[in-house]
Amino acid sequence: MTTVALTGCSGLLGSNLLLSLVDDGHRVRATYRSEASIAPLRRALGARADHVDFVRADLNDTGALTAAFSVDGKGVDAVFHVAAMVSILRDVTPALVRANVDGTRNVIAAARAAGVRRLVHTSSTVCIGVAPAAGTDADETTTWNLREAGLADGYAVTKKDAEDLVLRAGRGADGAGALDVVVVNPGYLFGPHDARPSSGKLLLDFARGRVPGTTPGVNSFVDVRDVARGHVAAWQRGRSGERYILGGHNLGYTELFALVGSRIGRRPPRLSVPRLVGRAIGRLGDVQAAVTGREPLLTSAAIAWSFCDRFRVSSQKAQAELGYSISPLEGAVDAAFADFRSRGWL
Repeated sequence: MTTVALTGCSGLLGSNLLLSLVDDGHRVRATYRSEASIAPLRRALGARADHVDFVRADLNDTGALTAAFSVDGKGVDAVFHVAAMVSILRDVTPALVRANVDGTRNVIAAARAAGVRRLVHTSSTVCIGVAPAAGTDADETTTWNLREAGLADGYAVTKKDAEDLVLRAGRGADGAGALDVVVVNPGYLFGPHDARPSSGKLLLDFARGRVPGTTPGVNSFVDVRDVARGHVAAWQRGRSGERYILGGHNLGYTELFALVGSRIGRRPPRLSVPRLVGRAIGRLGDVQAAVTGREPLLTSAAIAWSFCDRFRVSSQKAQAELGYSISPLEGAVDAAFADFRSRGWL
């Protein structure tokens, strides 16, 4: 039996990846910070919990990570670094740097110290960039262009910095010897086991009537279970030092809400939000964040993304090299709402 380690096991992607790994017969050493955060995952595992070792380890504790990535003095077969901090704030905050950049640097150091065979790093499609022209798709060869597009928010910048750290480690460019790494860039995830919720909040807001209008933006929406399987394929078949986009269906938000509405029996919003109104709402959110110190529902960064019609990606490389497949989005939406209802959120 192979043994792997996983950071970020309590999140939407981490939970589904852990379940996929266990179902494939692997033993998983899953790091966590608080028992409360993994309680839903323990319930989802049921009897399969015997195949999981939950190890308390903070991303800022390299020693604890090294221990988590080791078994009997030997490094595990692979580390999946999924943990990250997500934010819609425009600015790069110390918390984002600590979680996404410093945390990734510590994971790299721990993987080296433990002698891990391969590091699979979860990046994001925000690290790919936007398509160079309308009607085209960005791919792994696209030059990162979010600064030019006015979309380089705190999350995008710190995730790009983290990805660069991993790729440098893969080349040995950081002076510590080359590490076997593969980077995956998932799209916008929907599906079960979204315990916070995270990206599923968009679906919940729509179901609760909190989405009064739509914007012309586009995103790559994907079933989280496809992305979990894509991670496993990247570990087993990915080429060292390469990036693989794990995207899904490139849809406008109007198309998305029409699809979701058809699944839950709710009419999609008819109002088209004017750009000037959206910008005003975003600026108010920025002020609210500055005054309260808390993340608001919307910010200028979130609004900018919602109006971007070039955030389209191609997963052809992952499909060709990893055998990655993209399921119908209806299945992801149905699974997400079944999960929401089981938690009493609807």
